[in-house]
Amino acid sequence: MDHFLYKHGVLHAEDVSVPDIARVVGTPFYVYSAATLRRHFEVFDQALSGMDHLVCYAMKANSNLAVLKLLGDMGAGMDVVSGGEYRRALAAGIPGERIVFSGVGKTREEMTLALTHGIRQFNLESEPEMRVLSEVATGLGVVAPVTVRVNPDVDAKTHAKIATGKSENKFGIPIARAREVYAEIAALPGLRAVGIDVHIGSQLTDLEPFRAAFTKVAALTEDLRADGHEIIRLDLGGGLGIPYERTNEVPPLPSDYGQVIRETVGHLGCEIEIEPGRLIAGNAGLMVSSVIYLKHGEGRDFLIVDAAMNDLVRPSMYDAHHDIVPVIEAGAGVEQVPHDIVGPVCETGDTFAKARDLPPLGDGDLVAFRSAGAYGAVMASEYNSRPLIPEVLVDGDHFAVIRKRPTYEEMLARDEIPEWL
Repeated sequence: MDHFLYKHGVLHAEDVSVPDIARVVGTPFYVYSAATLRRHFEVFDQALSGMDHLVCYAMKANSNLAVLKLLGDMGAGMDVVSGGEYRRALAAGIPGERIVFSGVGKTREEMTLALTHGIRQFNLESEPEMRVLSEVATGLGVVAPVTVRVNPDVDAKTHAKIATGKSENKFGIPIARAREVYAEIAALPGLRAVGIDVHIGSQLTDLEPFRAAFTKVAALTEDLRADGHEIIRLDLGGGLGIPYERTNEVPPLPSDYGQVIRETVGHLGCEIEIEPGRLIAGNAGLMVSSVIYLKHGEGRDFLIVDAAMNDLVRPSMYDAHHDIVPVIEAGAGVEQVPHDIVGPVCETGDTFAKARDLPPLGDGDLVAFRSAGAYGAVMASEYNSRPLIPEVLVDGDHFAVIRKRPTYEEMLARDEIPEWL
């Protein structure tokens, strides 16, 4: 569900016309719907109703401060994977006790930062990391709450680049070795094991991999408790997919996901943490672009737009699909023509879609890339010296620019030419 609908033939973000935003901020730009963000958080919160739980938004999906503040005000925790994300969470007003620190390569500096300003837990990924955190915490005279991310060797049946739960992936500790790792934690100073962490991948459209992983986590919980460890919290990660193609994909509902959690680990009396990112933010955003040229090629037509792979890299990186629609709705009976939709960057990979049916479009017409609220702006770059594009938040009938487009002067000022040149 989202709040991007045609009204009188014009695409709107909630009650604001997309062309009105384009006239103010220029194209390309991202636009997010506050109503959609709120609704998507609520469905996860409701899915775990009756259980002690915390929904920790995986902010790597979209880390704009306004988005974090909106979700934090609703009670969301934050799942961070870097010191920079941790600082963003604090800047958005999220207290340390609602911040979970994940990631495979936490540095001593990042550990010190989180232990100094407050942290709910560290999700540990390796034994060397565990020993370093013990040293850092002991040096600060504090005790770090930790979970261990276990790798259950479950095939998430998702894209190879976003699968994280198989034995060949870099994430976590093999679940078969978990008991000895927890025994070492118990012997180390400065650490307190509070739970178990698992995350098997992203954009999952089948609940069975979750069920398989959570069942293994339940058995491990019983084993660790038998060993004398106090396991009070289960961090079950995120990964539930979204419908990128409105006609074909029907991912499971959060309510069904919640039921799997109840059936597999609900009997353990643990507090449940989940870390959705894509499902909260993905369909809450559009990228809007203008047509520069329609180019007739050999046997195909190219629609050249002013957005590029540096603005939305997912199609180039993952061959990812985004529905692309005209902002002005085509009239009944207008012929749809296949187009290759491409950007102006000097890379063949700067291609958003091939043979995508669209009505006739020309210079200045607007198109919208749906499902662009997650892994869009956060993965953007300034390749080809193209400025990062603005982000806009709509709430009802008003909107605000929540990250402006930098000027070329601001971009150039970040570089320094040494005196000897």
